Amino acid sequence: MKLYKIPAYLSFFVLFSLTGCWKTQPVGPEEETGRSEVFENVPKRHPITPGIIDEASGLVASNTLDGYLWTHEDAGSVTRLFLLSKDGTQIKAYTPPGIINRDWEDIAIGGGPIDGVSYLYVGDIGNNDANPAVTTNFIYRIPEIKTIDESFERGAKITFRYPDGPRDAETLLFDPATKDLFVVSKELGGANLYRIPYPQPIEGVVTAEFIGPVPSVIIATGGDISADGAEIVIRTYANIFYWRRKQGETIAQVLSQRPLKTLPYELEPQGEAICFDKEMTGYYTLSERRTATNVTLNFYKRK
Repeated sequence: MKLYKIPAYLSFFVLFSLTGCWKTQPVGPEEETGRSEVFENVPKRHPITPGIIDEASGLVASNTLDGYLWTHEDAGSVTRLFLLSKDGTQIKAYTPPGIINRDWEDIAIGGGPIDGVSYLYVGDIGNNDANPAVTTNFIYRIPEIKTIDESFERGAKITFRYPDGPRDAETLLFDPATKDLFVVSKELGGANLYRIPYPQPIEGVVTAEFIGPVPSVIIATGGDISADGAEIVIRTYANIFYWRRKQGETIAQVLSQRPLKTLPYELEPQGEAICFDKEMTGYYTLSERRTATNVTLNFYKRK
């Protein structure tokens, strides 16, 4: 996705505003889950062979294929999903039928209309400069394959519009508790949260519900909700923001509050993708390559 151009004299201010006001502080085990909220400061890095996934934009852990993640590229790239092993050594491409890549920016995973089926949700939600000609956006809901050698079945297309005009967005979230989908806009003025409630229609155009601003987040480039729905991360080019969901809270209630903390993050060439692993033992990040020789799949382990 297009990187925002920031005047040189403002670049330091923006970077400071994104990083200087936040400190990662030790926090004890979370009452609801018993999981620590502290992660390793230095990630385990797995090199990715250049030339295959050079514009990685979304990332999510597979539910059906242990040891693998799903990723994809963004606007102008081929319409393929990539299965990536957690050590970065294996990459396999798939072309799901009946979909196109106008501007894929994030991917989520979870339940759907058929019980027991895991679905991939591919967010065709990018829109450079909030182009007014782009009045609708798409989320493709595709049943996840169960073996590496399978082919994807044809999925469904959820078409939505924003209630307040075109938006650029790179963050798609799936709530495992409600099956609601959430989109976080990517804006210099601050991120806004939109909800597409379950069951999402596949006929016609649904208007997303405007929830409100996500405090402290500017230029959101990706996000994820943990498999049990208890933890949320939203990333930018410079930071990873972290929220903890308490018993009975909705995603809207959680993300209307300031983040609990920022998580460890080492800058990438153009970092856009993030996800928890399925076992919730840590989180992964992945970047577009830009002018770098190569990128790495980075895993920050929970302490």
